[in-house]
Amino acid sequence: MSGISCLVLGLLAQVPAPAIPWVGEVRIDQKLDAQVPLDLRFLDAEGREGPFGGLLRGKPAVLALVYHRCPLLCSQVQRGLVTALRAMSLEAGRDFEVIVASIDPADTPAESRAAKEAQVRSYGRPGTEGGFHFLTGEQAAISALADSVGFRYRRDPATGQYAHAGGIIVLTPAGRVSRYIYGIDYALGEARAAYSPRDLRFALVEAASGKIGSPVDQLLLLCWSYDPATGRYAIVIDVLRVAAVATVIGLLALILFLSRRSRTGARAPRGAEA
Repeated sequence: MSGISCLVLGLLAQVPAPAIPWVGEVRIDQKLDAQVPLDLRFLDAEGREGPFGGLLRGKPAVLALVYHRCPLLCSQVQRGLVTALRAMSLEAGRDFEVIVASIDPADTPAESRAAKEAQVRSYGRPGTEGGFHFLTGEQAAISALADSVGFRYRRDPATGQYAHAGGIIVLTPAGRVSRYIYGIDYALGEARAAYSPRDLRFALVEAASGKIGSPVDQLLLLCWSYDPATGRYAIVIDVLRVAAVATVIGLLALILFLSRRSRTGARAPRGAEA
């Protein structure tokens, strides 16, 4: 993750509590080796109900918790994920499973189906659609899944949208939490995956053998949208603005430094002749 992104996320952590009193509750707690309840029941993209454990099929899995009506971060998380997946030699459905579960009980299988079709199309490997699982479910199942992996989110009653963090979770074939890979890196206003294909590949290979990773540094990007009633913008938009300003300042500082260095170098020969 770039130094600018670290600066931005450091500023993000300093959002005043009175403006968003529950901001501290939105996070991802690292619960390595925690067991996901395998009997939780969800609907797939075709509306068929089944247990979560039936999706693993003896392989590791990448789990992303999102919601389909998310106006900001969720699409970036999924785009970053499929970008990393495309760059790996491992193949969805053959070597691992991709599980995208909605945190919004109002999301429907029809929305899951549209999201899955877009993801499979972007992945671009024929015959791999069976390795992508897009889930919706009742609140009890959603809460149990989120709690088991430490995914803490809040629904904003004023907008009906969800405040949540960006990241993916790697599970072992037995459904235990093996690794956390965090967020999205915003640079120059353009979103790209903060996790590299190599990191994800290593995480999946380790998870396949049941290995549990070590805790990693948490640099969370939080997401919730604009509230027209209060005129308050989403945190992610503020991050983009701060990132843009920080980038411009950094470039100006570099130009100034190089300019001064060039002038100093040009004066040196005259000083030597004197």
